[in-house]
Amino acid sequence: MFYESTRGGLKSISSAEAIKRGIAPDGGLFVPDGEIKLSLDEIGELAHMNYRQRAAAILKYYLSDYSDQEIEECVNSAYTFEKFGCEEIAPINKLTDNIHVLELWHGPTCAFKDMALQILPHLLVRAMKKTGETHELVILVATSGDTGKAALEGFRDVDGTRIIVFYPSDGVSEVQKMQMITQEGKNVNSIGVIGNFDDAQSGVKAIFTNEQLIDIMENSGYKFSSANSINWGRLVPQVVYYFSAYVDMLKNKEINLGDKVNIVVPTGNFGNILAAYYAKTMGLPVNKLICASNDNNVLTDFINTGFYNRKREFKRTISPSMDILISSNLERLLYELTGHDSAIINIWMNMLKNDGGYTVDANTMNKISEIFWAGYSTEQETLETIKSVYNDYGYVVDTHTAVGIDVYDKYVISTGDLTKTIIASTASPFKFNESVVRAIFGEEGVAGKNEFELLEILSEKCGIPVPKGLQGLDKKEIRHKTVCKKEEMEKEVRKVLGI
Repeated sequence: MFYESTRGGLKSISSAEAIKRGIAPDGGLFVPDGEIKLSLDEIGELAHMNYRQRAAAILKYYLSDYSDQEIEECVNSAYTFEKFGCEEIAPINKLTDNIHVLELWHGPTCAFKDMALQILPHLLVRAMKKTGETHELVILVATSGDTGKAALEGFRDVDGTRIIVFYPSDGVSEVQKMQMITQEGKNVNSIGVIGNFDDAQSGVKAIFTNEQLIDIMENSGYKFSSANSINWGRLVPQVVYYFSAYVDMLKNKEINLGDKVNIVVPTGNFGNILAAYYAKTMGLPVNKLICASNDNNVLTDFINTGFYNRKREFKRTISPSMDILISSNLERLLYELTGHDSAIINIWMNMLKNDGGYTVDANTMNKISEIFWAGYSTEQETLETIKSVYNDYGYVVDTHTAVGIDVYDKYVISTGDLTKTIIASTASPFKFNESVVRAIFGEEGVAGKNEFELLEILSEKCGIPVPKGLQGLDKKEIRHKTVCKKEEMEKEVRKVLGI
């Protein structure tokens, strides 16, 4: 399997080269140049495997320049009981006969990003060896909250790498911020940006494509790479857990092999639901992919109209990991649906950059409508969903998962479709404890309490343990204090690297 840029500038490169580069020189994203198809029998065989074996079985198709042994070493190092606290790695929890919650937050940072960022460093180190890379890799990350900590933790003290994370200084939860600014490691840096996630993401993309800076880096012994989902090595491990969820339902006799399921994904940057799309193209029996947004509902509007419009008010919400107006991974989907037409992708992406939006053609719109359904959840609806799920099932969900559940309810009301459904649960409720406690126990539950006191309150009142990765956060030393304007991001990178 080879890879090519969505913007046409680079073709036929290996997966190791794509993972090492992160983003193409022309600003495009790497995608596979062919399709992979699994038979139902091959999917059924996954039911007899554990998560590590399932991951190795799927990844070998996309990482064909890695040996089977290399892939097994990567998955065995990434998906351990010690890191995830459960043998299933991504357990599925039956909420009702029709709703099955895929818990993707059992990793060390309590968010779904661990599912990819625990394996990416292992893939990247091997990619460097395979491509004969002698430069030190500088991993640049823009985060809306969860990617930052997961990337910092994944790349901490990994030889041959440095990692610099940019996060919106006032756009993440207190727990998320403390996770990043207390991060230990000799090669890690966490920097706040005055602005929102889109400012951080645009700044990182501008740095990646700054040819003058790249030349200076090259002469100083550095090369850029990415741990955002713009990196194929970040996205492809996410395909695995949709197959895993399906065969777990098969194993639990909730479905028969070949039965279709719906998949609901709360998403902002479109990477997590794009992984579900790739699973569908591989043959996973999927009826509908349901895209769930918060009040920053740019994806909802796009999927329903074909017009992508980022020129709208940016809203800070209680589900901050979805507070995004420029969904980078949508570019990959459009490239796939247009038959790898890089010319039209360049036109649309330039319109997005220069005019703030673009409209896809009717044929592409029809394909989107066949595959996707989209809705969004308001702040009040999100809080009410957390409360009702707890009251009805004794199950505690975070704000992002609640968005997924609420949008699923709207989908059923709108369509009457009762196909069994997998809902991706993307974060532990403890990461957004203030909103969760407020939703379940009212304003009096949070009055006068900070987020770290609320961790204990949520644990005591709901009878669930505080995750290990969030314990004692407020007692840790603050190691990263830099905050900059978005125009100063390049300067901060230079300062960190001493160039």
